[in-house]
Amino acid sequence: MSIPPNPVRVLVVGCGNMGASHAQAYQLLDGFEICGIVSTGKSKEVLNERLGGGYPLFSNYAEALAATQPDAVCISTYPDTHEAFALMALEQGCHVFIEKPLADTVEGAKRVAEAARRAGKKVVVGYILRHHPSWERFVELAQEMGKPLVMRMNLNQQSHGYMWTVHRNLMKSLSPIVDCGVHYIDVMCQMTRSKPVQVSAIGARLTDEIPADNYNYGQLQIRFEDGSVGWYEAGWGPMMSETAFFVKDVIGPKGCVSIVAKEAGATGKSDNVDAHTKTESLRVHYANLTKDDQFEKPDEWINLTDEPDHQELCNREQRYFLKAIQEDLDLTDHLQDAVNSLQIAFACDESVRTGQVVLLD
Repeated sequence: MSIPPNPVRVLVVGCGNMGASHAQAYQLLDGFEICGIVSTGKSKEVLNERLGGGYPLFSNYAEALAATQPDAVCISTYPDTHEAFALMALEQGCHVFIEKPLADTVEGAKRVAEAARRAGKKVVVGYILRHHPSWERFVELAQEMGKPLVMRMNLNQQSHGYMWTVHRNLMKSLSPIVDCGVHYIDVMCQMTRSKPVQVSAIGARLTDEIPADNYNYGQLQIRFEDGSVGWYEAGWGPMMSETAFFVKDVIGPKGCVSIVAKEAGATGKSDNVDAHTKTESLRVHYANLTKDDQFEKPDEWINLTDEPDHQELCNREQRYFLKAIQEDLDLTDHLQDAVNSLQIAFACDESVRTGQVVLLD
């Protein structure tokens, strides 16, 4: 009989929406053991109580690292801490799960990737859509529509209360099209598997409650080497419209495929994190025409049975993290994709700020 490996002792850093969900996953899954919880405010006490209590609590990350000596660190703090926290963990010989974006600069993301290579440790970036079977199917169907592709996506969030506080804090370091955009840029790159060659973007500052040099609405456009094009739109704040805030649509010469999330895309759901990953149904339209220019067949509706909620998606992310550690998975491509999507997002950010088209190397 084989002896199960020792549990991976993980230090949870950051206790907001994502940190709390990852902590619940660690408590649920065999193979992990929480050795400490870190936050600067009272969220660690709230999370500790939700988990049943008993975990060591820390306000200082460096002190927590030294005191707990973890095997792994889960970083779900604001983006301006990601690089420093990841490098500290890797220097101490820890594996790292880190929420997107990998860092708040492209150079910082590259430094984290290189530090992981030198340390021989696993770094998994929280691209949650990569673990959603329906989004995987969406990508596969898009790839069957021929080339070039036209990819249309958005996620505007009419945020208020707690979520508006979260968004204001995020915008101290990043714009919405960088923080959220990396997800959908990553999806576009998966769909085309082509090199992005240029980006352009626009943005607007619709509130005085964010830094003067940032904006809370943005739209980006990407042109790929194979002729494919894509746009993504993101806006945060109490002023945002909920009309057509949830668009996920891909068009190719052979037809189109769309996510139709009637419930998740309903009024009042735009700042609900559980709704952001919902697909519910895929609608596939085929462009084939008969001799009299009528469609050969009706649209196909794919009603998805494996529709994990937000917590289950976090569970799946952490199963992958555990698998990467236990089976020594090669994460070179995973990290390179994370760096690439961030590089594209920051090029879009540059386009907003300069008003110029940005060419990509």
